[in-house]
Amino acid sequence: MRAVERRAAGVTRLQLSLLTFGLSACMMACGTPKPPINGPIPEPPARAPSVAKVATQVDVNDARGPMGQQRREQAIQSAANQGRADLLKRQLAAMSAFGDVDLYAGNDTRLLIDGPATFAAMFSAIERAKRQIVLESYIIEDADVAKQLSDLLIARRGQGIQIAVMYDAVGSLSTQEAYFERMRQNGISVCAFNPVNPLKGTRYSKITHRDHRKILVVDNEVGFTGGINISAVYSSGSGSFGSKGSRRKITDKDGDGKESGWRDTMIQVRGPAVQALHGLVREVWQQQRCEGAVDEIPAATTAPGQQLMRIVPSTPEDKENRIYTLLLGSIRAAQRSAYLTMAYFAPGKDMVDALCEAAERGVDVQLILPSQSDFSPVMHAGRAHYERLLQSGVHIHELQDAVLHAKTAVIDGVVSTIGSSNMDWRSFVYNNEVNAVVLGEDFGGAMTRMFEQDRAASRTIDLDTWRHRPWLQRSKEFFSGLFEHWW
Repeated sequence: MRAVERRAAGVTRLQLSLLTFGLSACMMACGTPKPPINGPIPEPPARAPSVAKVATQVDVNDARGPMGQQRREQAIQSAANQGRADLLKRQLAAMSAFGDVDLYAGNDTRLLIDGPATFAAMFSAIERAKRQIVLESYIIEDADVAKQLSDLLIARRGQGIQIAVMYDAVGSLSTQEAYFERMRQNGISVCAFNPVNPLKGTRYSKITHRDHRKILVVDNEVGFTGGINISAVYSSGSGSFGSKGSRRKITDKDGDGKESGWRDTMIQVRGPAVQALHGLVREVWQQQRCEGAVDEIPAATTAPGQQLMRIVPSTPEDKENRIYTLLLGSIRAAQRSAYLTMAYFAPGKDMVDALCEAAERGVDVQLILPSQSDFSPVMHAGRAHYERLLQSGVHIHELQDAVLHAKTAVIDGVVSTIGSSNMDWRSFVYNNEVNAVVLGEDFGGAMTRMFEQDRAASRTIDLDTWRHRPWLQRSKEFFSGLFEHWW
């Protein structure tokens, strides 16, 4: 739980800190969390397989449904033709080594950088809805942007559009119930995920199981996912992108006040991959026994674009975390580059090993990580790995003048992922998460350019300087690292 991702309206910082501490104590009492992967880690492919071979290892759907072998080969070849085909084929083979891979062909994708671009695109889609709007968000904060959203949703409901809204009961803890009740009274179906107070419903199971996803689907035709909540902290661009005019002063748990914008990323999708996002919302709605229906809406029968995609969900009930295996397998198979931007970086030994080994074999491994955080123990736990990573040749950059909240990666320029999942144990073990993966160098190029712009707004960590950091900082890293699996 990132308690300070939202305003503390009605909930003091002390209350939130005590809740966080209590949850951590409960988790530690239960022993070390389960690992996100069980059994041996598959070796990356020794060489790039043929397109025909890859097509036997994956499932591909387009607007007309499942593809046969020949059409799967055509879809994969189309993505491979965007650049170095061997890199994409190798990465797909690495994914399939961990299990089933479901791909969607014929998508149109749009990269949305920071809150202003995201909210403008989301509100525009809502205004054009013809049948249905479904929203699932970890945080819906009772602020100006949320008020604009609720007013728009209520207006669309009055025009006969079916609307369902799900929020996480802990993520939205500071939001007054009156905000959600107003939507209910205007005919919108509203549901809290795993309510904190079991007396308010029968759906409560585990307080540590949170719904960290951010999904909006309109008419099963256009979908949005990524890291941006419905929150005031995204109301203007961060220092790297957009206006610097609107900043928030955050105080992390060390008490250090800093003026900061929030840097995050979403993706807009049109095409068959939207069906997967829509299905995830409907699945969780049914699991939580929410009141009101979320009807299945027929998807479009034409392909609006050329992008090959994968939608990767994860839940605490999974035997192995598919987002973790996606990232781990892609890094281990990387031949050229691995660029990761992570808000919360406490990845564990296997992931650190993969990053170091990739750098040592000549892969350009670069990380953009936070220089400030709303939850500093995770930041310090991640920094405990810096020296080993730097010694192995990993380049580490810390974003300045903005709170980093993005969770993105681009591997070999051909595997791009944007999602809700951080590279930490809370995402890998305790939360519902979802990442959208776009395959091919066309979108990978846009992701790389975004990474480079963030890197230009960052400070590069030098190994020699890092070795001479103060002992107080070292002690924070040491003690935070001891509890890496519980943050």
